[in-house]
Amino acid sequence: MDIYSVSKELLTGFWENVRLFGLTLLFSLPLGLIIAFCSMSKFPPLKWISKTIVWIIRGTPLMLQIFVVFYVPGIVFGTPLKTRFLAALVAFVINYACYFSEIYRGGIQSVPAGQSEAGLVLGMSKSQIFFKVTLLQVVKRIVPPMSNEIITLVKDTSLARVIAVAEIIMVADRFTARGIIWPLFYTAVFFLLFNGILTLLFGAIEKKMSYFE
Repeated sequence: MDIYSVSKELLTGFWENVRLFGLTLLFSLPLGLIIAFCSMSKFPPLKWISKTIVWIIRGTPLMLQIFVVFYVPGIVFGTPLKTRFLAALVAFVINYACYFSEIYRGGIQSVPAGQSEAGLVLGMSKSQIFFKVTLLQVVKRIVPPMSNEIITLVKDTSLARVIAVAEIIMVADRFTARGIIWPLFYTAVFFLLFNGILTLLFGAIEKKMSYFE
C-alpha cells in the first residue's frame, strides 16, 4: 500500500485520539478544580471522600479503569454506556481530573497565606482574592506539571483500543494483521507532531507567565 492511502486511514484513526484528548481536557480540567477544592475542604467527610477517590484512581492502572467503566454499568445496573468511545471518555475524564486536582491543590497551597490576609485587610472578598490575587500565581506554578500531564494524555489515548475504540494504533494494527508492519511505526509521526505543537504552545505560555516571577 502507498503512503498516501495508509496516511489517510491512520489520520481517520488519529481523529479519534484527538477527539478523546480534547473532550477529556474539556471536562477534566474543571472537574479537577472541583475535586481540589473538595480535598481542601474543612468539612471532614467531603475531604476524606475526595482524597480516597483520588488515591484509588492514582493507585490503579488507567487500563483497568477503562475496563471497569465499560463493563461494570452493564453487569451491575443492566444499562451499559451507549458507546465504547463514551466509556473511554468517562474513564479518561475521571482519571485525569484526579491527577489535575493534585496539581491544582499544590499550586493553590503554594501561594503564601499572607497575600490572602493582605487582600482581606484591603477589604477584598474571598472570591476577589482568589481570582485577582491567587489565580494568576497558581496558573504560573501549575503550567509545567500540567503540560507534562497533558502531553501524557495524548499518548494515553491509545489505551482506548483495549475496548475496541478505533484509534490510530488499532487502525495500524489492522495493517499488521495483513503483514504490513511499517504503518505501526509510522503512527509515531502523528504523536510526535501533535506533541511537538503542544510543547511549543506550553513553552510560549510559560514564557508569557514569566511576567509574574
